[in-house]
Amino acid sequence: MSRSKKGNAPNSPNGVRSPTAPNGARASPRPDGALDSPRSPAQGKNGSEDKQPNGDQQAAQHRAEYEKKKQSIITRSVWTVIMIAGFFIPLFSGHIYVIMLITGIQIISFKEVIAISSVPSRARSLRFTKTLNWYFLGTTMYYLYGESVIYYFKHIVLVDQVLSPFATHHRFISFMLYVMGFVFFVTSLQKGHYKFQFTQFAWTHMALYLIVVQAHFVMNNVFEGLIWFILPAALVITNDIMAYICGMTFGRTPLIKLSPKKTVEGFLGAWIFTIISGFMWVWLITKSTYLTCPVNDLGANVFTGLQCDPNPVFVPKTYHLSSLMPTHFQNFKVMPDSGILSNVPTTLTIAPINFHVMVFSTFASLIAPFGGFFASGLKRTFNVKDFGDSIPGHGGMTDRMDCQFIMGLFSFMYYHSFIAVTRASVGGVLEMAIQGLTVDEQVEVVKSLSKHLVNQGVISDKLSRVSVFERAFSTLPTTSACALQREAQPRHVTALLLRVGSRSPSTRDMSALALTK
Repeated sequence: MSRSKKGNAPNSPNGVRSPTAPNGARASPRPDGALDSPRSPAQGKNGSEDKQPNGDQQAAQHRAEYEKKKQSIITRSVWTVIMIAGFFIPLFSGHIYVIMLITGIQIISFKEVIAISSVPSRARSLRFTKTLNWYFLGTTMYYLYGESVIYYFKHIVLVDQVLSPFATHHRFISFMLYVMGFVFFVTSLQKGHYKFQFTQFAWTHMALYLIVVQAHFVMNNVFEGLIWFILPAALVITNDIMAYICGMTFGRTPLIKLSPKKTVEGFLGAWIFTIISGFMWVWLITKSTYLTCPVNDLGANVFTGLQCDPNPVFVPKTYHLSSLMPTHFQNFKVMPDSGILSNVPTTLTIAPINFHVMVFSTFASLIAPFGGFFASGLKRTFNVKDFGDSIPGHGGMTDRMDCQFIMGLFSFMYYHSFIAVTRASVGGVLEMAIQGLTVDEQVEVVKSLSKHLVNQGVISDKLSRVSVFERAFSTLPTTSACALQREAQPRHVTALLLRVGSRSPSTRDMSALALTK
């Protein structure tokens, strides 16, 4: 091996010193041993001279940016119209279509949240990773949807011979389905992938809690009345728009580092405008009983409407202002002739919902945005801009619903704490009678209830029909007697009779005969 001579440049490949240009720059050697001419300061890294873009190039760049922004605005506007139509069409079509809308949002959001933490290469090597995610989603939805259906439609599912066993043992069935998934997860663990698999397991359960469970309460709001679904959503949308407008107009002070564009001025300004808009939304929504009545007919729509006894929160109430004043003001007498305070009203007539909407508006303005901040922190953790591209121009579904989930949960809790009216329902009475009484006791309830209705003149003015009914249970009557009693039974008494017949072989034939006409 030949050694370099003393004094040669260390980076000279053949021991020859590279010549120096007049300006001190070295000539760079080429692979063939020749030397390139030294670079001038005006040349770039590739040897070509750096040139500033001329006027035509700048104009072309501006046109390209303009077209890009224009296309983005058009795409965003078109999909905004599509989202508005996708909201109002199910809303006017009926409650069942709103439930389908919520279910679709729920599934898409879950898919997006799961996707941002997934490692595709590992997910492909572990066959059942995605399968388990969707299995736990299906199990959770079965449990939560089943709870809602049983709670709101007891009078239907508990008297049905096929659905009754599933309703009675719903929670145990749901638990066993989850246990099966848990056992399958443990048996699918593979060496070298433990950390990834347990991370996915924990992430899936977090997504189920933050998305699926909260969406479940939004669905329950629909059953209580569409107003409790529309009003929270409208307040969050209003707050989002007004925060943007106020922030762009006079926003100066940054609010939180997770969202640098959010300002304190926009945050507080949106709060004021959201409260004002809340009164407008209440005035608009409460004009329709279809939007305020709890669901009692899944086939109802905006054209058929719903009828119910209005919740007292929607009924105007007169408040005496003098009772709200301090004691030393209550003794002050107004002098009509003197003109002093003669035009000051002493009473205020207003529906209580107008007071509640201020609480809703405050939560939508001051607390719900933190759902969006939480989502922003989550995206920064995984270094992604959006949760997905489900909605072109807007990002993912989760990007649009991050504040809506927590607002829906608050609405459910607030409604059942301060607004809901507790009443005995047909479903609740049937549930207690079916699950808490023996067959003989259920028969006694039916007889006593029928006797009460006869005495009240509701089903017949002849007490003799009651004796026919009593003989029906004691002696298993003929077809004609059962037909006669069928005419005297109200609808829900008949439902309980059917339930008793399905559980008691001795009365099954009689129940079937009683329901034939």
